[in-house]
Amino acid sequence: MNIEVYSPTIRRKEMDAVLTAMVEDKIGPGEQAHLLIQIAKEHLQYDYCLALRSPAIALYQALTSLNLEDGQGVVISALSPRYYGQVLSELRLKPIYSDVAAGSAGIGTETISAAIARKDEGVTPRCIVVNHTLGFVPDMPAIVQLGLPVIEDCSQSYGTMLGEARAGSFGVFTILGLEERDMLTAGGGALLYAVNRRDASVLRGLSPLPEYRLPDLNAAMAVVQFKEAARNLEKRREIAQAYMQSALRTRHKQFVRQEYSGPAAEQGGSEQAGLESIEYNNYAFPLILETGMKDVMAYAKKKDIAVESAFEDSLAGSGAASPELCPEAYSLSLRTALFPLYPRLSSAETGKVAKLIMTLP
Repeated sequence: MNIEVYSPTIRRKEMDAVLTAMVEDKIGPGEQAHLLIQIAKEHLQYDYCLALRSPAIALYQALTSLNLEDGQGVVISALSPRYYGQVLSELRLKPIYSDVAAGSAGIGTETISAAIARKDEGVTPRCIVVNHTLGFVPDMPAIVQLGLPVIEDCSQSYGTMLGEARAGSFGVFTILGLEERDMLTAGGGALLYAVNRRDASVLRGLSPLPEYRLPDLNAAMAVVQFKEAARNLEKRREIAQAYMQSALRTRHKQFVRQEYSGPAAEQGGSEQAGLESIEYNNYAFPLILETGMKDVMAYAKKKDIAVESAFEDSLAGSGAASPELCPEAYSLSLRTALFPLYPRLSSAETGKVAKLIMTLP
């Protein structure tokens, strides 16, 4: 059997929760969605939350809440998912594409500042949407200090901590996707929440249509996902450790470890003294290839293991973000491969993938 790159983390508990909702004829937005909001609050410590049908709807609602005017600019990473561009187009907003830092999947203050300094067609930047690409969280305290409203997308970084602060707790609004390829795989949907009371008051004023709200079937599955998250994160860590040992024996590169401005920097210490590492949540196992993507994918296929291009469906990978404006992101979109990593992998499957990584061409 082929080992796929992604697989939703669904076990008997999730199936039982969905069947219970179906037996009780609770499939539309209702009690399970309210329960999910309560359970999620315990884990995310937000002030207010909306449970919606998709991350695209969540982004639409978040941007609408900022009262941006037609033609104003929104800074986004060139490695953001393609739907970002569609949502901005529907709202008549202009994307300002930011490149990523060298060897990194994320944007930072330097790349954001460089994107704003280009002054694309006279577009005025009014907010930043920070997608935690592949689960890698950038220096959020520093990005917030740029002075623009920040929307965080922590769909792939759930479980990551920056010191004592959670990924997703820095922005004005935060999106936590529940799609098949997010950290919490509830079959679809998203939470849009605000940590601070002032920002939460804006969300309280929204009244999404019933067709925009999360159905109870997805909510029931998401409730279990939150409860099982700690175990799933630990399993991901164990698998990633096995892969890393293999990757160190190849010529292919891993992404640089992310850092953020820690307490020492905030208290007036030196910049270097205030930098602290951000522990990765092992959402995925990407490698920046030194050989061709097609060669690696063909080699893996012979071993019955799927390997995917990490950024094929990103703005840079689809050609929406110009290679001239974002050369680092464009290069990564051609050379970054993803290998299977999810909690349901068996020990035998993990060993098989680790051996593949170690013997890559």
